[in-house]
Amino acid sequence: MIFIGITGGVGAGKSAVLDYLANQQGIKVMLADEIAHELMEPGTKCYERLKNLFGDEPIWQEDGHFDRPALAKVIFSDDDKRTALNNIVHPAVKEYVIEAKNAAQKDGLFMLVLEAALLIEEKYDEICDELWYIYTSEENRRKRLKASRGYSDEKIDNIFASQLTEEEYRKHCKKVIDNNGDIDNTIASINKALSEYKE
Repeated sequence: MIFIGITGGVGAGKSAVLDYLANQQGIKVMLADEIAHELMEPGTKCYERLKNLFGDEPIWQEDGHFDRPALAKVIFSDDDKRTALNNIVHPAVKEYVIEAKNAAQKDGLFMLVLEAALLIEEKYDEICDELWYIYTSEENRRKRLKASRGYSDEKIDNIFASQLTEEEYRKHCKKVIDNNGDIDNTIASINKALSEYKE
């Protein structure tokens, strides 16, 4: 089984790549964000630890779930709390991913794919067979973020500044999938990469 980690800047079009991969036979796609949300549901170890950490904050719904926008507001206005949350959630996500990888190997899956915003920063290269970088120019990413999310230039500048540079992505990733053109070109790049594992 091949375990691929997929990353790239905001607006690079990772979703289109992941949707295509998810529809291929023998490939399972996991999203780190979705795993994190699942692990923060009531009844989990993560939830209990976060309840201790954020018990006094106004971020709780009546049914005990997090009010996610309220939680985001708290952690983005307090570096210590954001770090504390990440120190609980990120290791739990990684543990889940390792278990999923082991299960996929036993099931004889052809390929497992993980998408994570902090794939490189969280050192997923240590558990993935290789990393793929979904590359789209800053100009095209900016256009997409304005059109699809209505972001201002200032917001986009702040997001770009908080992410890794193109050089960093390229340094850590074995394959680069160019997603600047139309989806057919991107699919051709993906199929070329996949064919190398099937030889």
